[in-house]
Amino acid sequence: MMSQAQRRRLLIALLTASIGIVLFVDPIPQDLAYHDFADKRGWLGIPNFGDVISNIGFLVVGALALFVLVYRYRELFRSSAEARPYLTYFVGVTLVGLGSGYYHWEPSNASLLWDRLPMSIAFMAISAAVVADRINTRAGNGWVLAVLLVLGLSSLFYWHWTESLGRGDLRFYGLVQFYPMLALPIIIWAFKDHHYTIGRYLGWTIAWYGLSKVLEFFDRGIYELTGHLVSGHTLKHLAAAVATYMVLRMLIAASTRPARATHPGIKQTKT
Repeated sequence: MMSQAQRRRLLIALLTASIGIVLFVDPIPQDLAYHDFADKRGWLGIPNFGDVISNIGFLVVGALALFVLVYRYRELFRSSAEARPYLTYFVGVTLVGLGSGYYHWEPSNASLLWDRLPMSIAFMAISAAVVADRINTRAGNGWVLAVLLVLGLSSLFYWHWTESLGRGDLRFYGLVQFYPMLALPIIIWAFKDHHYTIGRYLGWTIAWYGLSKVLEFFDRGIYELTGHLVSGHTLKHLAAAVATYMVLRMLIAASTRPARATHPGIKQTKT
């Protein structure tokens, strides 16, 4: 059994190692071939129809979740502070539908920024939610959420700025995108006490997101395999939307659970 201090040191060590790796590798510019998606077919006046319209999944999940969170607010949350990261998360999910649709309408580095900005908001918000629920309520719902959002958005503005200088650098955005996928399972394993962040739903969220990355990688292969019916990137959007829906399912399931005990040595906040 590890103490609370040992568990936190484990996370700090993982973060330190991840930052060290990022600083060790050379700057990573955006590969322009990334914009060369398999399915370029237009329909109803919409270019790249499949990749554009499949973002409706994010809009549906985001709008549905925000409606549920507001309509069932007192049932789902014990305080306004505890709702904050989840509201931020689903605002980000909704904006992903708009930003990704805009990007796929005319793929370029300039439009890609508007695809990645809301994704960064969602990544950082769910990370703060897990910290708040399992490690420190006050910090996770307050300064941790704010700092993570600033870091996530800054990593993208840094990339955009370096691209404008002709030496694009995606290293820090890569850290923002993939570090939570490494840290969240460790937090779930190391910090058992929770109320909102039910492990099996977070597991499904990570699994569906992982599937979306596989589908993205095999974009052209899936397009050929299905006889040009659907591309891997189109399916990627749908799989990622399912991943976000699992978070809503998690909150609904958590509302039927008894309240968790107070973290040892950590003051729970109510507002």
